[in-house]
Amino acid sequence: MVTQEHVSETLRRAVSSGHVGHAYLFCGPRGVGKTTLARVLAMALNCAERSDEGEPCGICDNCTRIWGGHTALDVVEIDAASNRGVDDARNLRERAMYAPSAEGRFKVYIVDEAHMLTREAWNALLKILEEPPPSVIFVFATTEPQKIEQTAAPILSRCQRFDFRRIGVNHIVSRLSGVLEQEGLEASEEALRLIARKADGGMRDALSLLDQVISFAGGKIETESVRKVMGLVEEERYLELLDILSENQHSEVFPLIEKLANEGYDLVEFYHGLLDILRTLLRLRLAPDTELHLPDKLRDQLVEHSVRFEAEDIVRMLSIAAELEGQGSLRRSSNPRVLIEMLLLRLSYMDRTVALEELITALGGAHQAIDSAGKDGEGSPESGKPEQIDEVKVGDLPKPNLVSETSAQQGSTVDATNGIVTSDEVEEAWARWLESGIDVPLGLSGFLRSARVRELSDGSLEVTPLPGPGARKLKEPGVMKQIHEGVEPYVSRSFDIVLGDAETDPRNIEHITEKSVREDTLRELLRQEPRLERAVEELDLELMD
Repeated sequence: MVTQEHVSETLRRAVSSGHVGHAYLFCGPRGVGKTTLARVLAMALNCAERSDEGEPCGICDNCTRIWGGHTALDVVEIDAASNRGVDDARNLRERAMYAPSAEGRFKVYIVDEAHMLTREAWNALLKILEEPPPSVIFVFATTEPQKIEQTAAPILSRCQRFDFRRIGVNHIVSRLSGVLEQEGLEASEEALRLIARKADGGMRDALSLLDQVISFAGGKIETESVRKVMGLVEEERYLELLDILSENQHSEVFPLIEKLANEGYDLVEFYHGLLDILRTLLRLRLAPDTELHLPDKLRDQLVEHSVRFEAEDIVRMLSIAAELEGQGSLRRSSNPRVLIEMLLLRLSYMDRTVALEELITALGGAHQAIDSAGKDGEGSPESGKPEQIDEVKVGDLPKPNLVSETSAQQGSTVDATNGIVTSDEVEEAWARWLESGIDVPLGLSGFLRSARVRELSDGSLEVTPLPGPGARKLKEPGVMKQIHEGVEPYVSRSFDIVLGDAETDPRNIEHITEKSVREDTLRELLRQEPRLERAVEELDLELMD
């Protein structure tokens, strides 16, 4: 069993130790070996020549009949898609009550597509799964275990569940190479990799595709034969598309799709190939030395195209392209051509990522500075020569002075040690402290910003928060001390902070009257439609309702 060692090894040890469960649930994608492993388990349980490690011999009469899918007395395979009713389940339950054909053997019931069973059928099997007869084993194989959970959740707790993995490309290529060697045929590695990627982790699908390609090619299997059988688009078409996107040749999108459609290519397959090529392009852009199983010529071409895009641009392109499949519109559409053309046009019109430094330079801003050296008069208006402009880095620019002229005129000073602007006005210092966000008690920033502050006659600062949890928090010991220590560096004199009563402060009491409601409503209407204000003023209108 390829890639499923976590399942096969567990079952082999269970058989060798005699601790086989009475019911198993095999879950996983199609074509990864669920039914095959169920047959191997049945072979191991009923093989007279079984090894001590739990491996069946594979050559005895029981093994050959079970492996070939022929009639066997003790192994029954049932397709739940065509035997899904309650009567079929009752018949299966009655047959399971009979003993195996010989001592030491097991009756194994393999139920494929188990998610197709009805709720009534599962209920009919529930009792026998709870109290199974001796030497009876059920194996349920399904690709959609979530349906079983929705239909018959109690069944899951009665079975040992094994989740099968998708088979990797390298394992599929190795298996296909072995099959071709047995058949005396040859194939290029790239052709086998195309088949393996198309199989999407399913060995059965890979073998079916290989059979089709063999019938088409006859002799040696080449990449071109695989592309024709599977309807894959050549890489040259994707390279042509990358040229269109990098050069913003919007009008060339339509001829490209027209050519693909006239040559009979499936546009949905073209879309899936586009996702793969963008993903590969992104990997090469981020790490050009990434090991990818690509022909050398194609790899060099993709590396050359990848440098035309920034990594951020490729990520955005891949995200936009993936949205089409994520929304499911491509599968539902009767005309996918239009959707794909619109997708390619969006990619061609997509703005490129621009670095902040490049943007500043393009705007003629911080990257340009006038050379003030000019000892000989160069660059001065009097000399008549053009001014000398040097390009400077953003980090070399002087930091702006955050102290406003108004603050300076009001007697504010700057502490040379820490650059903090201090003031005699406590209310102004309070605002600067909150604006800086330094040493503001955690969770109180919003409450302190909404609080009402005023300087009392004795020079102290009264802080009156709005009623609520903020006001209660300020009454806790140490909180006001922490606030005082935070504001203190911004005040150039000594001061005290007094907590006002939020409950009794008349400014916190809002009287809601009919007139105030109308005024608020009218202000909201004027905000939404400014032209009403002139009509209200000239006609002396009043809001009635």
